[in-house]
Amino acid sequence: MKASDLFVKCLEAEGVDTIFGVPGEENADLMISLADSGIEFIICRHEQAAAFMADMYGRLTGRPGVCLSTLGPGATNLVTGVASATLDYSPLVAIVGQAGTQRLHKESHQNMDSISMFHPVSKWAATVRDPGNIPEMVRKAFRTALADKPGAAVIELPEDIAKQDTPAMPMPGPRMKQTYGVDVNAVDRAVDLIRAAEAPLVLIGNGVVRERMKATRQIEAFLEKTGAYAANTFMGKGGVSARNPRCLFCVGLGVRDAVIEAFERADLVICAGYDMIEWHPDRWNAGRPKKIIHIDRTRAEADASYLVDAEMVGGIAENFEALNRALADCAPRDLPEFAQLRNRILEILGEHDADASWPMKPQRILHDLRSAMRDEDILVSDVGAHKMWVARQFRAFRPGACFISNGFCSMGFALPAAMVAKKLFPDKNVVALAGDGGFLMNVQDLITAVKYKIPLTVLIWNDNGYGLIGWKQAAAYCRTSHVDLLNPDFVQLARAFGCNGVEITAPDQLIPALQAAFADASRPTVITMPVDYGENLKLTARFGQLQCFLPHGQPCD
Repeated sequence: MKASDLFVKCLEAEGVDTIFGVPGEENADLMISLADSGIEFIICRHEQAAAFMADMYGRLTGRPGVCLSTLGPGATNLVTGVASATLDYSPLVAIVGQAGTQRLHKESHQNMDSISMFHPVSKWAATVRDPGNIPEMVRKAFRTALADKPGAAVIELPEDIAKQDTPAMPMPGPRMKQTYGVDVNAVDRAVDLIRAAEAPLVLIGNGVVRERMKATRQIEAFLEKTGAYAANTFMGKGGVSARNPRCLFCVGLGVRDAVIEAFERADLVICAGYDMIEWHPDRWNAGRPKKIIHIDRTRAEADASYLVDAEMVGGIAENFEALNRALADCAPRDLPEFAQLRNRILEILGEHDADASWPMKPQRILHDLRSAMRDEDILVSDVGAHKMWVARQFRAFRPGACFISNGFCSMGFALPAAMVAKKLFPDKNVVALAGDGGFLMNVQDLITAVKYKIPLTVLIWNDNGYGLIGWKQAAAYCRTSHVDLLNPDFVQLARAFGCNGVEITAPDQLIPALQAAFADASRPTVITMPVDYGENLKLTARFGQLQCFLPHGQPCD
């Protein structure tokens, strides 16, 4: 058959049902082959958005999301999203067009060495040189993307190879299914450490969310059995419910946030699915000398601040289940310091729940947002000052209910990612929370949501600036530089795209606006509102870091 037809059949054999991308001249044969396939092709307006969509598909389904671009500028536009999937550990397969092999050795139109560009930001990247290799290469790409830790794989298909005929057929056999055992010796060593510990603490990372409720149930049983407490990273939100009386909420915001006291008090830290890329261990491995248990599907990273005393490699749920069996006779510890700390954190988090000031404080906005959303609904945060507040204030009650990109941390992530979440789970309310800067980085794909009738809700925090950069500049240098933005009328912009456009002008309008957006299944809704980022440096001061002045010169209280 024609090589491009074979490529599509191999994708079908891997279970691909959706591809996100932008067509081009050099991938024309593949696009025509897709037209005769059952695979849905979502036409995007920018390749970066397509990659972010594939990233979120991978996070939510556990199967590699697939994105596609043409050569040259299409490939370079794809790079940020591919890197994001790799550093956030999301399974993704990118398909990139390329010029004919007869001109790759010389200067020619749009020709560049794309594969060399993708190598540093992917787990594997290769060019199809012979159409007979397509079945093996597609299978390898999907296996590599899915293997722990997950990430991106890239296949480049030159246009002349796509046109050739080949007798090759898709590879038979079941797709990759990973199984994990439990090392009995590692369990015994970990149990000894847990029994000897006075103040054990569990650090919940992204790996727990990747295993969903399977891991959460076992970890929460472990907390109840041992009396240990748990805190989560940004991407570990929901790995233990915020309602759990042993949850100490989110870590990674600042050196002296309240939860750090628990880490300084702990003599044992049990790292569950911990991705070091989020929050380096030198930030929490301080204070009291502590032992470390590493529980993850991959071995611990070598780091001077992360010297593990027990390493349990395998499924997180399976390992905690083994610990729970081995600790059947364990009496839960009484840890009043941790219990008091949780109560104090709850008081801090609730300080501004009813604040009626205008513009609204981040804390009040997130309180109202949480009130309007059900436990099973999905919040996708973009990157910016609001991300810090989402991590700190927004309470997740189950894994997969709050997504924050905190490995690669690319602005522009929330809108395309939330579109995929709403497409996959149409019965859930899905909110993309973005700052004015991040929203405009992929605003063009609002029309994609309209085209495919995806009624997500976008909530824009408008401060007319790059808020997080201004926050850090003000804290470090007592002034800001080149962070002010000129924004369009977001309401009119949304309506021009065919969306509902809503502007919040008083605190009591937010919850009704969100409820109306959730009830409208016909089109996306964009809600814009000003935010009081005067709270940023007040939070910095609470962290005990350098305190100076607010961006407009007022001294910080």
